[in-house]
Amino acid sequence: MSFLPVIMAGGTGSRLWPLSREYHPKQFLSVEGKLSMLQNTIKRLASLSTEEPVVICNDRHRFLVAEQLREIDKLANNIILEPVGRNTAPAIALAAFCALQNADNADPLLLVLAADHVIQDEIAFTKAVRHAEEYAANGKLVTFGIVPTHAETGYGYIRRGELIGNDAYAVAEFVEKPDIDTAGDYFKSGKYYWNSGMFLFRASSYLNELKYLSPEIYKACEKAVGHINPDLDFIRIDKEEFMSCPSDSIDYAVMEHTQHAVVIPMSAGWSDVGSWSSLWDISN
Repeated sequence: MSFLPVIMAGGTGSRLWPLSREYHPKQFLSVEGKLSMLQNTIKRLASLSTEEPVVICNDRHRFLVAEQLREIDKLANNIILEPVGRNTAPAIALAAFCALQNADNADPLLLVLAADHVIQDEIAFTKAVRHAEEYAANGKLVTFGIVPTHAETGYGYIRRGELIGNDAYAVAEFVEKPDIDTAGDYFKSGKYYWNSGMFLFRASSYLNELKYLSPEIYKACEKAVGHINPDLDFIRIDKEEFMSCPSDSIDYAVMEHTQHAVVIPMSAGWSDVGSWSSLWDISN
């Protein structure tokens, strides 16, 4: 079964200013080798069977995204433009609606990734994605939990629940960024993972849960993609309809409340490069 990668590239990377700037945020920078973080995110999918990736970004960065996709031969009318930022739940909904309309697979598996993450062990990443496939194909909403290497206060956490399969767990809860003592307890317990913000699920599975749990987001996004305006390599949605959409993350809108969340552990040298210290760790 093939995957449809959905790459979220709308962030501003303000925590790495002045290296990461409003008009050229960190996902378009090269922190490892010659390729940008966006390009590396797409390149690491080479060992998976995937359709052409869909990239979601804001209007301001559209030509930068298009040029970086062209450089790696991945430009194919596959850039969804958000007229305004509304966080990750609506962004993924736009991609899911478009996928159901246009994808080769009638109900594709969406592999949702951030454009600004570093993953040093691509073999481990690929293995985890393939392991998650059977759960996502059967209607689960899979998130990838990073096995922590130390007590970390800079990430949210996922607490695993009951074992439902080989190295796959029901999600017990999502936890906000802890203080250092609590992070130490999480690390020692072995039951908590860093929240990676990476997901795998069928387009219909996500939209069904969104419709049930966050109907206002669902309705606004459904209307927004009902008036798509193709523009060169870009997909423009209805601005007025999308402006009415509530702003919420996928965690708050769906994952914290669904009964179908599964966490797959991943040990792949992951970082969201959210601070100067994490950038230093990667470069060294």
